[in-house]
Amino acid sequence: MITKSELDNAYRFCQQLAQSHYENFPVASLLLPKRLRKPVSVIYAFSRTADDFADEGSESESTRLEQLEQYSTALKQISADNYQCNAPIFIALQDVIQQHQLPIGLFEDLLSAFKQDVVKSRYANFDEILDYCRFSANPVGRLLLYLNGSPSQQQLQQSDAICSALQLINFYQDIVQDYTEQDRIYIPQNELAATGLKESDLIQPDSEKIAPLIRSLYQRTADMMQAGYPLGASLTGRLGWEVRAMTLGGIQTLALLRQQSDRSLLTRPRLKKTTLFGIMLRSARKKQYMKRCQQLLLP
Repeated sequence: MITKSELDNAYRFCQQLAQSHYENFPVASLLLPKRLRKPVSVIYAFSRTADDFADEGSESESTRLEQLEQYSTALKQISADNYQCNAPIFIALQDVIQQHQLPIGLFEDLLSAFKQDVVKSRYANFDEILDYCRFSANPVGRLLLYLNGSPSQQQLQQSDAICSALQLINFYQDIVQDYTEQDRIYIPQNELAATGLKESDLIQPDSEKIAPLIRSLYQRTADMMQAGYPLGASLTGRLGWEVRAMTLGGIQTLALLRQQSDRSLLTRPRLKKTTLFGIMLRSARKKQYMKRCQQLLLP
């Protein structure tokens, strides 16, 4: 039986971990309603530490998979209401899942993506990449909606579209870094081959050769955002503001990527402080948010 003191300490551990990685939080995370900040910090702590197993350090592939499997085991114990260890992340996570009746399968989906990161570094086609996004990104958006209440099927689908698009935008900002540091490529292999491109073409200083393919991927991502961004207007309160700000921040970043010249597509754009401030202001009002999203998503 977990005592109140142990539970409070577990939540405190997760909050401190989240605060120590604040630079990885969404641009508008401070907008979250106070009642959601603790559970979100727990979900973040779970995801952050699992992601570190997959990406950080020098452990062998088998060790990384074993570490992630231990997380899967803990989830199974929580699902059976039989968690008996003392890891603070899972003490707090059990409480969050029970309090908010969160689908535990969404956490398993995240682990599935992290396990995939360990063993897979190339994707045969765009559908494979979208399938990865379904496990790596979409669960986070769904969990946020479930924390807020009972989302409709349309809201869940819109959330999936936004989260997959945000994941793809992150890939397109980090093409060179992913390849040189992690030996990962999130550009469809069949599309590379069809255009006569080699993997090494993805990190050439002059990106003109790969520009048609990259711009095709940008357009597909914009189409996803087009399907998803109305979600922000359907949500009220601070959570709605949070979702609108995250979505508009992603759309603004995609717009900056699309505005770059064909020769400089591999340069990572940065959102200026003034741009971030504008995103926050526009996201505060649903009509301004919708209008700005429509403007930025025009071809």
